[in-house]
Amino acid sequence: MIHRKTLIRSSGIGAAMLLATVSHLAVAQEAAPPPAQNDQDLIIVTAQRRAELSRDVPISITTVTQDQLTSAGASQLTDIATVTPALRFDSAAAFVQPTIRGVGTAVASSGGGANVGIYVDGFYSPNPLAADFQLMSLKSVQVLKGPQGTLFGRNTTGGAILLTTADPSSDGSGEFEVSYGRFNSLAVQGYATFGVVQDVAMDVEGLFRRGNGFVHNITTGSDRDGRYSNWSVRTGIKADLSDSVSLLLRYTHSDTDDPTLLNTNIYVGDDIGGAGTNLPPSLYATKHDEVATGGPTEFLSNNDVIQATLKADLGFADLTSYTQYRDENSLIVEDLDSTAANIFLLHIPVRSQTVSQELLLTSKPGGPLQWTAGLFYFNNKDRWGTRVGTPTAGDPLASIALGGSGTNSKSYAAFADLTYAFTPDLFLTVGGRYSHDRIGDAYYIIPFSGVRTYVPDLKGNKFTPRAVLRYKPSEESSVYASYSKGYKSGILDVGGNTGNKVAPEDIDAFEAGFKYDDRRLSVDLSAYYYDYKNLQVSLYRGNPPSAQIINAASSEIYGLEGQLSYRLTDRFQFNVGAAYTHARYTNFEDAPIYTRCTLASCAAQGISFVVVPTQLNDVHMQRTPDFTGNVGARYTLDLAGGSLALSGNLYYTSKFYFGPSGTQFAQKGYEVLALRAEWTDASDRFSLAVFGDNVTDSRYRTQVLSNNFGIGNVWSAPATWGVQAGVKF
Repeated sequence: MIHRKTLIRSSGIGAAMLLATVSHLAVAQEAAPPPAQNDQDLIIVTAQRRAELSRDVPISITTVTQDQLTSAGASQLTDIATVTPALRFDSAAAFVQPTIRGVGTAVASSGGGANVGIYVDGFYSPNPLAADFQLMSLKSVQVLKGPQGTLFGRNTTGGAILLTTADPSSDGSGEFEVSYGRFNSLAVQGYATFGVVQDVAMDVEGLFRRGNGFVHNITTGSDRDGRYSNWSVRTGIKADLSDSVSLLLRYTHSDTDDPTLLNTNIYVGDDIGGAGTNLPPSLYATKHDEVATGGPTEFLSNNDVIQATLKADLGFADLTSYTQYRDENSLIVEDLDSTAANIFLLHIPVRSQTVSQELLLTSKPGGPLQWTAGLFYFNNKDRWGTRVGTPTAGDPLASIALGGSGTNSKSYAAFADLTYAFTPDLFLTVGGRYSHDRIGDAYYIIPFSGVRTYVPDLKGNKFTPRAVLRYKPSEESSVYASYSKGYKSGILDVGGNTGNKVAPEDIDAFEAGFKYDDRRLSVDLSAYYYDYKNLQVSLYRGNPPSAQIINAASSEIYGLEGQLSYRLTDRFQFNVGAAYTHARYTNFEDAPIYTRCTLASCAAQGISFVVVPTQLNDVHMQRTPDFTGNVGARYTLDLAGGSLALSGNLYYTSKFYFGPSGTQFAQKGYEVLALRAEWTDASDRFSLAVFGDNVTDSRYRTQVLSNNFGIGNVWSAPATWGVQAGVKF
């Protein structure tokens, strides 16, 4: 749960009001300066791979602190979209895919990847099947907007999401929380850190969630189709090997059994001519809380992650080594026709194994030249299966082999980023990253044959530069203008049984921004323009039709963003954010337009739709609303010997399209309101809270899954509420 906001729907009026508010508040600050406070009240970020004040970093960043997450009641990573302008978290089945400023992807394929990089404590997490999670020891979340190709590399064309957690500490402490809410939802989580021996500390955290979900199966009468049960454990041990060297080892295991993202019902919309099927109405569901499936849908995953962070003070610079191994196993069971007919129940087992190594060298603070340099190695092995079948009473996941695919993706990179202060107020930053990517050992299995067909390797080199000029009008503010380049790595289309080479996406980004932070008032304004080429698009084509990936589009994106947070008093603070994004395909060849199939032969195969490739120009990009905004507030008062915190967030998004062509499967604008009241005793040890999420009961699509058999959608949860109790020790 996070707090959300509706803002003015006219970007021009909204920008004018925001600028007027900033001007008024800045004048107020001059008339009544805030009380003296320490530097911890300023926002610290690591967007340039070193700790800096956010107001001094020439990148558009939304930072969500631990206190904000707690007051917002955020339960998982996807919740941050409601407090981050221009960010969406969408899914293709269970593949979670973030989009920032219109830059994202709906492609899910072996060897594919997202357009937004997710990093936890400096470690890259590449698997979209493991992209949504919560860590109780989370300290902050930073959302970097715009291409981050220099410092973070491939597949960060839209930006990067950086999560920072607490290190183990010898100062023993811990916390425990339990919550219960609507639909029999239960969440239990705990965290503890303690000293083991001198200079060695350890921490451990655990999380368990289960619930009934909100869907009802109209065919079987069951209310169990939405049941989920997820748990994870994470532990770490940190040793200070000397005054200048430390080593942190971490292990994480997570286990997921959650069909929420696969509980589809039939899409109904004028853009496809009524219900998305040719079957009788008794075999499909259309209401928000109803499903009718031909078999149990499932998403199961079992993941293990091992990480080692070595830090050393070399005197002239600081060295950090990030070593990682990930073994992630998942099973998706998806009802492609989204009806009760036993037409096509698709099983997709996926195993992803990742090894990565990064060496990062950063200069010491002080002096006119600050720099960061590094080396990066990445190796990801994907193995996908596809099976099809009808469940039985003895084996609900029964299936037979249909096909499959596999890839081995490697990337090598070297990078450097330097900032030079010509004067105390004028700074120039230049940087570049050279990357070599290779996809090898790639194959696809011819359907029903079991025969592997290997395809030639895909190799490529990329150079992604960055240049920024920044000026500080005052100690509290800065203005900047930047150019950066990013790319999404190429793909071998083994999932489409072609092995075709799909070229990398390229993006050139220009941005200008203003930042201000005086500990009480924080402002971040930016304007940007993107030239985005070679978009990788998944569409159905061929005979018989199959999902294939091609470079089908180029686009133009520009927009305005503003964020403001203000602590009016020590008891009351509020934040507001808004984004206008003009994202359009300028040229989209073979855009997939879904049309109802009327041929008897199609109906005999259970197919409801054919895809007509169409040339499109100047149409909306997929999953990109023109306007998003949020407003949140928190007020604290004394009550019953403790303190009561009242908080809320209102989020709004305008209309957007789920269809890859940007013309179909529309979701009209909606708003979501979250509220929370939390009482904490005077010792700050015990807390009790009541909360509500989506309290206005907005119902909206969270994804649309389209194929030739049927078109299904997944709906948001209705209004939910619950209670939470916590203790710190």
